[in-house]
Order: sequence, then C-alpha cells, then structure tokens
Amino acid sequence: MTDTAPSVIVEQRGRLGVLTLNRPRAINALVPDMVDVLQRALDRWAGDDSVAVVLLTGAGERGLCAGGDLQGMYRDACDGTLGSVDFWRDEYHLDHTIATFPKPIVALMDGIVLGGGIGISAHASHRVVTERTSVGMPETRIGFVPDVGGPWLLARSPGELGTHLALTAANADAADAIELGLADVQVTSDRLPELEAALETQEPDAALARLACAPAASSLAPQRAWIDAAYTGEDVRAIVARLRSSDVEAAHEAAAAIEARSPTAVTITLAALRLASTLPDLRTALDHDLAVSTFLLGVPDMAEGIRAQVIDKDRSPRWFPPTLADVDASTFAHLFA
Repeated sequence: MTDTAPSVIVEQRGRLGVLTLNRPRAINALVPDMVDVLQRALDRWAGDDSVAVVLLTGAGERGLCAGGDLQGMYRDACDGTLGSVDFWRDEYHLDHTIATFPKPIVALMDGIVLGGGIGISAHASHRVVTERTSVGMPETRIGFVPDVGGPWLLARSPGELGTHLALTAANADAADAIELGLADVQVTSDRLPELEAALETQEPDAALARLACAPAASSLAPQRAWIDAAYTGEDVRAIVARLRSSDVEAAHEAAAAIEARSPTAVTITLAALRLASTLPDLRTALDHDLAVSTFLLGVPDMAEGIRAQVIDKDRSPRWFPPTLADVDASTFAHLFA
C-alpha cells in the first residue's frame, strides 16, 4: 500500500459489494476516515438492489483488523480533548449498522481480530474464521474496557466464558471464537478466494455450506466447570480468590493475568458485562459503551496502559490505583445506576 492508497477499498463484483480494509502495515487498525468510508458504502448499498451481499475483508496476511486508533486515544487522554468520543460514536453507529443491515454481511475474520475489529465483524450476519484466526478483547491490558458491543456479545457467551476472556484479555482461536459466539463457521484460509468468488453468484448460506470445514475442538469448552464456578458474581476480588484457590493450574494463570491488568478496568469490565446481560438490545448496549469509554478518557490508567503497550513499549504499566482492593467503585457507580 502506498501513502496515496485508500484506507478502505470499496468495489462491486456483480451482486457482491466488497469492503477491504487497506492498512496492512497497521493490521488494518481503524482510523476515523475508514469508519466514514465503511458507513457511507453500507448506507448506499442498503438501498441498492444491484448489491445482494456484502463482504468485509482485510488486506495483507496478518489479520482483518487489530482494533482502533490507540495513538489518538492516547493523545486525547493526555490532553483532555474529546476527539476519541466522536470517533467512538461513529464507530459504534457503524457496528449497529452492520448488526441491523438488511442484507447478508460476510465478515472474513482471518488472522488477528481485536477490539474494534470484533465490532465490525462479530455483529455481521455471517462470521467466518480460519485456522489463522486469533480474536480477543485486550482492552484491560491498556486500562480500557471491551467496547464496540463487546460486553453485549461476551455476556451472551456460554456460561462465564465471556467473562473469562474479557477480564484476562486472552485471545481465542477459531474453535474458541465459535464456542464464544463471536463467529459462526470455519473455512480454511486457502479457500477464502474460492469463497469470495462463490459469493458473487451464491447466497452466503449455500457457499459456506459447501466450503466450510469442521473446526477443531474448543479448548475452552472442557474448562467450563472451573470457569463457571470461579467467575460467578459481581466482585472481581472474589473471582480472583476463587481462581487462586482452585486446584486447576489454568485458573491460577487466569488469576495472575487479571491481577496484571488495570484494576479499575477489570472492575468496570465486570460491571459492564453484568449490565449488558440485562439490556434490551444492542443499540442500548452501544450507548452504554460510549458512556463508559468517555468516562475512561479521564481515568489515568488508559493513557498509562497505552503508553506501556504502544508508545514506550516497556510493558510495565503503573496502574492507579495499583490493586483491586484500592479501587473506589463510587467513582463510576453512576455509569451503572
């Protein structure tokens, strides 16, 4: 991709509208102009009878989309400006458009799919993973919380699997993405060109029925017993204590992962998941995501987390407050009233 290449390639192949995220060096991370281009294309195609199916894919070999504009979030968090709020508002509107689009949208979740990448793919009608897929909501690593409807999706995962993924910021492979309810079907990566060609003449259900393969067994599903037992309730400290007291080594690893994340972020994430399970629809959930995201711009951990992971890359964030016991829930109670 050259500096003058479009960040999103919009094209029509017969009855198929194709949207290709085109920032491969950044693993197609979303920036504001990309959201605008995607939104305008979908608004146009919604009423265009010549487009029957939409395909969403990413350029390059590394992944569909690595998330959102962390550099912009960092600047806003440091400067006290609100440009990210406008970006989130537009991004969440796009996510809702995808979820409610009147025609099938096939999202190719090949390679890395993180954060905002889940927002534009896991709300689609047909969600395709491959053997290279690695999906995740890594926000608690950077002092942020899952957004883009992530709490809505993960709260509807089987048992407490979504809670486990959100609090630990772990990644999931193709089989686990399907188990979590973030994807529907697996196609081997070498058959993706064949799938794209088939969608020019066939309905997605027919094309996927022919080209899909059986996914490997989920690694998360057999762990439901200890995960469901440990992650119940609304108190992160109690969850960590149950994980620590488990006789399962993976539970101890989960506890260590949660304690390494932003204490404020994991506390708010759990509250967001519990609230999302009670909300009536995705639109309401996205509105709540925007309120939480806006609040976190003023919390020190978001700038610190992005600094440690993206800016200085020392991987040593200094969280404030530093422990779960020090988190004052009254400072964000209004978000969940």
